[in-house]
Amino acid sequence: EGQHRQILDLHLTYSSINVMKILLIDDDVDDQEIFVLALKSLYKSVDILTAQDGMEALEILKIFVPDCIFLDLNMPRMGGKECLAEMRKLLPLKNLPIVIYTTSSLDSDKRETKKLGASDYITKECDINLLKKSLSAFFNVHKF
Repeated sequence: EGQHRQILDLHLTYSSINVMKILLIDDDVDDQEIFVLALKSLYKSVDILTAQDGMEALEILKIFVPDCIFLDLNMPRMGGKECLAEMRKLLPLKNLPIVIYTTSSLDSDKRETKKLGASDYITKECDINLLKKSLSAFFNVHKF
């Protein structure tokens, strides 16, 4: 309840300001930190909310619609593929960019997530500079 109130406050605060709103769905805290550092070093006007798994993300998305979603595949409770399928059923998210952000570089995962409605696929990088390069390439194509 408290977190949802914070999300609603953020949404109301930033709805009239030109700030890119990102939802990162990832259960790995270290990966979350690297992602946040990389994105904030590239873009100053960005607000990043995090969810630990698909179920938490779907709860957040009931009250907050970001500009873009980054989604890990391997998470507890509800994994990325199931979450992606559920998100694409929601009308406000039909055309929203949803990017798979995962350690998996399997072609089968890339094909399956594309079929489920993923907009793009970024393999997690240990090197923050490589991650920044991948994020920059994505945002150069998808302008917000």
